[in-house]
This record gives sequence, structure tokens and C-alpha cells, in this order.
Amino acid sequence: MSALTVGDRARYRAKPSVLDALKSPRMLTREVLAGLVVGLALIPEAIAFSVIAGVDPKVGLFSSFIMAVSIAFLGGRPAMVTAATGAVALVIAPVAPTYGMDYFIATVILAGIFQVILGVLGVAKLMRFIPRSVMVGFVNALAIFVFSSQFPQLIDVPWLVYPLVALGILVMIVMPRITKIVPAPLVSVIIVTAVVLTMGIAVPTVGDQGELPRSLPSLFLPDIPWTWETFGIIAPFALGVALVGLMESLLTAKLVDEITDTHSNKTRESWAQGVANMLSGFFGGMGGCAVIGQTMIGVKASGARTRISTFCAGLFLFVLVVVFGDFVGTIPMAALVAVMIMVAIGAFDWHSVKPSTLKRMPKSETFVMIATVVLVLLTHNLAIGVVGGVLVASVLFVRRVAHFVSVTRTVSGDGDSATYAVDGELFFASSNDLTTLFSYTEDPSRVVVDLSGSHIWDASTVAALDAIETKYAALGKSVEIVGMNDSSQRMRGRLTGGFE
Repeated sequence: MSALTVGDRARYRAKPSVLDALKSPRMLTREVLAGLVVGLALIPEAIAFSVIAGVDPKVGLFSSFIMAVSIAFLGGRPAMVTAATGAVALVIAPVAPTYGMDYFIATVILAGIFQVILGVLGVAKLMRFIPRSVMVGFVNALAIFVFSSQFPQLIDVPWLVYPLVALGILVMIVMPRITKIVPAPLVSVIIVTAVVLTMGIAVPTVGDQGELPRSLPSLFLPDIPWTWETFGIIAPFALGVALVGLMESLLTAKLVDEITDTHSNKTRESWAQGVANMLSGFFGGMGGCAVIGQTMIGVKASGARTRISTFCAGLFLFVLVVVFGDFVGTIPMAALVAVMIMVAIGAFDWHSVKPSTLKRMPKSETFVMIATVVLVLLTHNLAIGVVGGVLVASVLFVRRVAHFVSVTRTVSGDGDSATYAVDGELFFASSNDLTTLFSYTEDPSRVVVDLSGSHIWDASTVAALDAIETKYAALGKSVEIVGMNDSSQRMRGRLTGGFE
């Protein structure tokens, strides 16, 4: 890990800081209440993701508690929540049913080790290559994903669930107009729960989703043979968890950066995710990464800005399920569904699909955004959607840049020489057609290729220039290449003549 400069430390300093929140009762109250809301929202998600991963519900709950608390101290993005997630659950799902719980936990721990290594190697710097159109597609796909994940709680349920969900949404719309001191999602959950309990309405509850743990998580050391064969079994799953987890976490951190207009230390966040996954594994958790839905509940809906909210989310999650498990079990799922629906609506970038925006935006940008959304929805994997979106954006960018190269031919007054002025960036996509732009048979005996308006980027261009020289030499004509900048000259000097 590279040492941070004074400028870096100032850039990454949290605003507001934990100390600022502790000095302000109003801010501290907001942070704590935001943590409470997020802690509540984590419960059904952790249980649901445990089911996807093929393990007991307490595995997901323990994982969410441990990862949220540890990332609050270690992470590089204040207010971002890390817990058990669906993307990680999908990747690791085949392990427990096929190989058993010990291999499952070993996979989680190894995934954490991979993430620490990737973090130290600076994988976070690759985030700069993700274009805005992919980010917009990521956010929109996530919003659709969050919204559609609520369907199981809205299908084949008592009809009273629907008015309860509507009540919860109405409370969250009206509450911010009255006061923003208490997070609207928390008020919504309390009111909907109170209505259900006082009126004795029979609807699905949190307790119906699975048994809640009654004690602290204990140390879990996987009982597996420490051999290369074991490594070969768990390594592919662990690497998948590591890559998916890092990608979602870094994209979520970038999104929170934009919402809060602050910077975060992505390198620190990368290795911190790894440490959190290792701790989760050693205490019997299923691992995870940043959860954008709950993060948006905290940051966007509840106004959280510091590590206090993340720590409180993990703490409240533990207290709620272990100490107040009986009460938490009575919370109707309709209340939490309402919260997640509002999160989905708030997260979706509605501006990106307005007719005026679509008309003004380049078609390639819109296509990349749509491609990202479609890939996520088809694969149910945000990471695959983002990688696919970046690949589509790269291909379209290369295709566009390749057409910016022009070649202008001029012949001297005495007809003894011809000069070709090449303008534009020369790389594999643009230089492949470069050899077809010269008039080999019509040109005089001396040819000058002027590259003062271009730059050589790769071996393909050097090979193209060599081919041009060879074609003229076969006709008994000489070629002089001039105007190369220092970088282009060094590359050509190193590679020329090496393609035969």
C-alpha cells in the first residue's frame, strides 16, 4: 500500500467527521436513527440471502453484523454499509450444498484474502475506466433489481398487505415535509407495525422469514484438508466472490461520493472489504460486500454521513435479532417492502430516461446505459452487467476514435516527391487501414510520411508503417518518416523490423 501524502489525507478526510457528529446532538441523533433504520432493513435481506446461499438464516445475519461493524472502523467510505448480499450469495451458492459448511466458510475466508491482495495491488484505480453511462446503467439496474426483489412479498399474500405497503409509502412521502429530524423510513416502519399489532392483522412478518439467532457468534475454524486439491475446489468460488464484492463495493462507494459530494479512499475500502470478509468467515458468516439498497436508505433517505451510522446499523442489527428478536419478528414485511420500494424509486436516475435527455445524449452513450441494465437483469449479477457495459463502451469508443484519422497527400511542384500528412491517434483500430491510404504506384521515387499531427500508440501501428516502407521498397522507392514525437520515436525504434 502506498503511503498517503498530506494532500491525500486532506482529500479523504471525512466531512462531517465522527467528532463533528459527536459534538452535535442533532447530527448524532440523525446518524443513530439512520443506523436503526438500516439495521431493520438488513434483517429480511440477510435472511433471504442466506436462503439463496443454501445456509441457515443466522449465517447471513452474523455476517451482516460482523461486516457492518468492522467496515465502520476499517472502510474508506464513511456511511457506506457492508453486509451479506445477493450477488455474493449467488456466486457462493453451490459450495455449501455440494461440499459442506466447512468448505463454505473456507471459501469466504479465502475470498477475503484475495480482496486484501487485490486492494494492496491497487485494483481500485481501475474504477477510473468505468464511464458515466455504465454508472447510470448500474444505478438504474440496481433500482430495478431492488424493486423486483420485493415481488415475492407482494405475490400470493393477504390482500391487506397492499394497503399496508401503500400506507408505508405515503408516510415516507409526507414525513419529510413535516420534519427531517427522524428518518421517514423509521417512522413508516413504526406506524405500519403499530397498525398491524393494534388491529390484529394477519400478514407475513419478519419472523416468518426464518429463525433469528439467540446468542453471540462463536469462532469457526473450518475443518478441511489443507491441500492443493482443496484450494482448487474453493479458489474459483473465492475469486468470484472477491471480484464481485470489490466491484459492487467500489461502484457503491463512487455513487455515495457523488451523492455526498465528498471523496473516499477506494484502496483502503478494497483491502478493508477483504478483512471484513475474513472476520465474517472466522465467525461463521457468509461474507458479503457493500449493500447499495441499505446504503441508500442510510445516505439518501435518512441523511447519514459518518461511520457512526454504519456502526449503529451493525449494532442495532445484532441487538434487534438477539435481544429483541421476538418483537422484531412481529414487524410486518409490508413495512420493509414499502421502504425498499421507495429506495428503488429514489435510486433510479429518472433524468437519464427523460425524452429530452435521450434526444440530447449521444446514441452510443444511451446504448451503453441500456446494455448495462439489460445484462444485469438477464444475469442477475451487477458485476457482469458492469463488465459488459465497460466492454461495450470500449468497443464503441474505439470505433469512434478510429474514424478520426486522416491522411492528406501533396506532391511537390517539381514532382520529385510526395508528402503524406497523417493526423489523428494511431492504434490497432485506426492503423489497420493506414496501408490502404497510400498511392504506391502513382507516387514519385521519394515519399515523406509526416507524423507531426499524430501519435503512435501500439505495435499494430509500427507494423503498418513497416508494411508501407516494404511496399515502396518493392517498387524501388524511398520512404522517410518524419515528425514523430519522442514517445512515438522510442516505440518505433524498439519495435520496427520485428514483425517478419
